[in-house]
Amino acid sequence: MNRRRSKPQHPHRFAYDGLDRVIHERARLGVLTSLVAHPMGLLFGDLKQLCGLTDGNLNRHMRVLKASKLVEIAKAIEHNRWQTVCTITLEGRKRYLDYLGVLEQVIRDASAAVEPETNGKAARRSART
Repeated sequence: MNRRRSKPQHPHRFAYDGLDRVIHERARLGVLTSLVAHPMGLLFGDLKQLCGLTDGNLNRHMRVLKASKLVEIAKAIEHNRWQTVCTITLEGRKRYLDYLGVLEQVIRDASAAVEPETNGKAARRSART
């Protein structure tokens, strides 16, 4: 039997171009999520602890995020000690929310693909009993 596969109606449907590579890295996603949850910013040490990163690792990721204009880093003296405060920029917040929108689409697509398979297995189990 010769079956021909039809061409997809939307050839780049699953390309997910909106998955920003800068944000998509696990540690940077955690950093941005922490900063979105704390719009007034976080001290470097608190951010490090929330994300489970070392000083050097967080520093490296913050440099990447800053170069992409997603975060700002400010240093100030408080209680006679230097404090580093990290905040998300307006552009960073917008790009983060856009990224989440694309990620939600990935989840919807995956759920739609898995749902018929899951329902089919449940129906077969019910038929056996």
